[in-house]
Amino acid sequence: MTSRRHFLAAMASLPLAASPLGVFAQSPARRLGMPPLLDARDSGVFRLAAQAGQTNFTGRGASTTWGLNGAYLGPTVRLATGRTSRAEVANGLNEAITLHWHGLVIPGEVDGSPHQPIAPATTWSPELPVDQPACTAWYHSHFHGATARQVQLGLAGVLQVDDGQDDARGLPSDYGVDDLTLVLQDRRFTRRGQMDYNLSMSEGMSGFMGDTMVVNGQVGATAVVPRGLVRLRLLNGSNARIYPLSFNDRRDMHLVATDSGYLDRPIALKTLVLAPGERAEVLVDFSDGVESGLVSAQNPNAAMGGMMGGGGGGRPFVVLPFTFDTSLPARITQIPQDLGGELPLRNGANIPVRRLNLDMPMGAGMMFGSSDAFGVNGRPFDRGRIDFAIGRGNVERWRISADLMMHPFHIHGVRFAVLSENGRAPFAQNLGWKDTVLVNGQVELLVRFDQPAPRNAPFMYHCHILEHEDRGMMGQFAVS
Repeated sequence: MTSRRHFLAAMASLPLAASPLGVFAQSPARRLGMPPLLDARDSGVFRLAAQAGQTNFTGRGASTTWGLNGAYLGPTVRLATGRTSRAEVANGLNEAITLHWHGLVIPGEVDGSPHQPIAPATTWSPELPVDQPACTAWYHSHFHGATARQVQLGLAGVLQVDDGQDDARGLPSDYGVDDLTLVLQDRRFTRRGQMDYNLSMSEGMSGFMGDTMVVNGQVGATAVVPRGLVRLRLLNGSNARIYPLSFNDRRDMHLVATDSGYLDRPIALKTLVLAPGERAEVLVDFSDGVESGLVSAQNPNAAMGGMMGGGGGGRPFVVLPFTFDTSLPARITQIPQDLGGELPLRNGANIPVRRLNLDMPMGAGMMFGSSDAFGVNGRPFDRGRIDFAIGRGNVERWRISADLMMHPFHIHGVRFAVLSENGRAPFAQNLGWKDTVLVNGQVELLVRFDQPAPRNAPFMYHCHILEHEDRGMMGQFAVS
């Protein structure tokens, strides 16, 4: 196996990509808006229309963007757990897309993988049997070879699976007031304000890195909150950037939910690392009335890839500043002690092990951005090949290894427990149920396969650095 040291030496001659994110001046006069709320709990039906539009992010000029029911991004779709909902996804664009329900534990035939393309001027109407604990999930295009570009243009949004028990848990739940949905993305813009997705050679390796922070499709906005407990539903919707998040005044973030559901009780954190595809829900106490800001350290993948466009070693940058509106009600003032969630059992004894290695190109392939050597276990993705089949109801230990850089790893159709990270107990933020995990060396997962996925509609497993996924760091499996 090639070492990280040798990889660094080989990368040393690559040119630097765009300058790293810096600390951007924020205007408190511009209030952060939430994605529109599309509440389908009662009707069980929701419609999403993919469309092209124009978005002026920077005030310097409009960019051509894509969105769902709007010019950029999509609404927050709220679904009820324990019932089947019907989606109607209309494609008004000039190319095929898919829409993957990232975080929903549903059958492969309605998963929205590369096997369910939606052609232009057609509508896909899957029935989604949502029978899982409450969580914050999301949806995004997953058309193989075009996922990174289509998500970059805006084909993504948030899903909330709701069980109606948040008031009983003592959690903030007033959408856009004390319960904020935050889609974090980095983007790059030309001097005229157009969104720029021209990948450098190094970004073909590392994944796209922007130089401007965008939250909910807005640049330079400020979150306005009540003086009390506020819930932040955080989604890393970036193509490749990892965010080590904290508050600039070191106030606690109380983690209450991971990708796939609530914890049993809150965990106080100073730093929360959020990789592409991951979600986390945290409570933040603003009752002191002191304005503060959510900040991020530079992308940690750049520690071995500053020459890869990661921007390592730079100053922390502002993700989102917070200020107050005293007219907003502070409904919740105390951190709840019992969230009602169940942590996964971590007994992997006598469970069969499946080993997966995430492969990157080396040598000439690395130097010239070849896609041939991106793969899993030495094989790039092949839509016509089923990599393995699993019996429905089976439980496996998956040992995922990544040597050259960190990779966020996602499995469709399941939620899993993180057993260990590099042979040690998982980090606190990975104690709950997950569907995406950052692999920094080796992780071991305990996975149960309860949903069916026939050979013509298999589940995917892949790196969630979207440029890696598009270049072949993905496989697929059937469950029957």
